[in-house]
Amino acid sequence: MSAMGRPERECRSAEHEGGLVTATGRPECEFRSAQHEGSPVSAPAEPYDVLIAGAGLVGLALAPALARSGLRVALADRVAVAAPDVAAEADDDWDSRVYAISPASAAFLHSLGAWQSLPCARIAPVETMQVTGDRGAELAFSAWDLGERALAWIVEERALKAALVPVVRAAGVDTFGPVTFAAFGAATDAARLELAAGGSLSARLVVAADGVRSWVRGAAGLDAPARPYGQTAVVANFACERAHHGIARQWFRDDGGILAWLPLPGRRISIVWSAPEALARELLALAPAELAARVADAGARALGNLACLTPAAGFPLQLLKPPAITGHRLALAGDAAHGVHPLAGQGVNLGFGDAEALAAVLAERGPVRDVGARILLDRYARRRALPVAAMQGVTDGLARLFGAREPWVASLRNHGLAAVDRFSLAKRLLAQPALH
Repeated sequence: MSAMGRPERECRSAEHEGGLVTATGRPECEFRSAQHEGSPVSAPAEPYDVLIAGAGLVGLALAPALARSGLRVALADRVAVAAPDVAAEADDDWDSRVYAISPASAAFLHSLGAWQSLPCARIAPVETMQVTGDRGAELAFSAWDLGERALAWIVEERALKAALVPVVRAAGVDTFGPVTFAAFGAATDAARLELAAGGSLSARLVVAADGVRSWVRGAAGLDAPARPYGQTAVVANFACERAHHGIARQWFRDDGGILAWLPLPGRRISIVWSAPEALARELLALAPAELAARVADAGARALGNLACLTPAAGFPLQLLKPPAITGHRLALAGDAAHGVHPLAGQGVNLGFGDAEALAAVLAERGPVRDVGARILLDRYARRRALPVAAMQGVTDGLARLFGAREPWVASLRNHGLAAVDRFSLAKRLLAQPALH
């Protein structure tokens, strides 16, 4: 661990070189998780303490975080809960879905036992962040100046899943998948998810971690219209001619779009181009060589020529604010609870923050034995309100600010970038939400 209490990684890119569990704890015996794949489910005689709907990264992290405090946990998803075979992947085979894991999220994953099992060859530290405005203003963040080993760690989604699934198994979490949810209902003492193939699952608390288009959230009546940004995130991975030296680069473009280059191990980068929809369609239709040239030109060929490693994929961007993140015996987590613009790379970190906060609230519940009690859900909602609102406010505000086309606004925002770059305290304050 570092002096700041965060897990240290000595990974550098090549260019740098079975029964009911009580609320007080687990019985002293070996736990084995039950795996139920693709068959009708018979409800256990006793409801689970917590049922997590959705085995994405947030659900996979939340399950063992809850189980380690002695709760009886189930995890259900529309696909089988299984670990991808990352070790067998070829050196030139990279997942186009990558995440910038913050130091705080890395510490949480380390506490679960997942972070330290990630292969070093699939992780790249972001040691410097360079931001360029649409009129040339520059802003730079340095991990060294902020007292961090890295501003973030770039990790593939499948590598994170491969690290988390064994932790879920070891924690004794029961998994169900593939299953399709058919109905949701909450009674006085438990909530229930009916399954399309037959059977049901019940728990004192259901957590909807099933993504931005959460079925559970809608079934519980917590849906709200998402506000589209009129942009699509185009993602792809590239080999680069020159070393990136752990530098992430971001350009605010004069068409309102935002292009980010994120370092991968070796001479590779992953890009997220938040492009206006017409441009996004054009980029997604390009041949690999044409796309590589277009991305290289958009970044002023800072790393020389590029070559595509993965096909480009597109994801529509939208701001999501449900009316509440809790209901009767229900909590929302991850993208089911909030949607943010990816310009700060904080979507998954907000989700890990949800998981850590909910696990802490339930572990510290004291004499309240019912994990679905309203008082506990209110504590969770209060704990997450400020971090989520702050990140949504910053990312939405920046997306709107750099999307405005008026000349005076363009001048103002670029002067603002340059001013922040001159004051270390202002930079530190701006960086803190992304680090913690």
